[in-house]
Amino acid sequence: MADRFTRRLVTIPFVVCCFFLSAALFPALLLLALLVDLVRAPRQLTTTRLITFALCFLAVEVFGLVLLFFTFLTTRAHTRPRLARTFAIQRLYTAAHLASVTRLFSLRFIIEGEDQVAPGPLLIFVRHASIIDTLVPGGFIANVHHLELRYVLKKELLVEPCLDIAGHWLPNRFVARGGENTAAELQALRALKAGLGANEGVLIYPEGTRFSRGKRQALIDKLEGDAKERARRLRHLLPVRRGGVLSLLDASPHCDVLFVAHHGLEGFGRIADIWRGKLVGQTVRVRFTRVRADAVPTTDDARLSWMNDQWQQLDDWLEGLGT
Repeated sequence: MADRFTRRLVTIPFVVCCFFLSAALFPALLLLALLVDLVRAPRQLTTTRLITFALCFLAVEVFGLVLLFFTFLTTRAHTRPRLARTFAIQRLYTAAHLASVTRLFSLRFIIEGEDQVAPGPLLIFVRHASIIDTLVPGGFIANVHHLELRYVLKKELLVEPCLDIAGHWLPNRFVARGGENTAAELQALRALKAGLGANEGVLIYPEGTRFSRGKRQALIDKLEGDAKERARRLRHLLPVRRGGVLSLLDASPHCDVLFVAHHGLEGFGRIADIWRGKLVGQTVRVRFTRVRADAVPTTDDARLSWMNDQWQQLDDWLEGLGT
């Protein structure tokens, strides 16, 4: 608890100061960005889009902090009113960020299998290839179908104070990326599924980190035997990290599994990619595939084999789209 308080004493003032400073300097920064774009990319205006996106991002963060502050003043911890308001803030926060990205970078979304999303309870496995694909489940599952999602998130996201505060008020779990799967950590993941209802789901990124060609090759170099061969067959995904996935599949209740694939957000892998214009005007395809609970194997070995098969099918879909 002391660590959270100390962290927020730094992150909250930092975000607020950045917002007001950016707002004050925005006219000058916008003019400078336009001049840069006239020289390097007059048709895409990527610098201008990035500068505007940064201000929009900070504005949403500050607005979220204001809403969370009033929620803190008017509700008690660990009560349904606080949970309900925090979920509502989360939906608004996600919608605002997704709207700014969509409009500023002229994105077009095509959704496949939307009828397979609701109802819950669900265990949701999502591809991770972008710094913004975390908005996809919120924007197209939680907001559209009014599902309350419990996330498994990397601890690095705690530097964003809205995620830090709301993430700890809601039943989420922040984990160390690349850390060891200790018994206590895996038990905490299992606990996320406890009491899941018809409007709820648990979400995890099975790869454990964002995909890149370099990470893929580094993992292949470390693996041996069948695991190495499976990793080689995955051209656009990283191998599944078994600890978290098997723990969630094993935990009660046994519920349907929703796979979330997306194509077209790879240009948001790094800020440098955006500046080079890889994201502007993209058509983003999002595909939902639901597997019934009774079709999921019951033993760890069989589940891992089944999960690897599902992951390979997702990779084949991406290959067919020319990722």
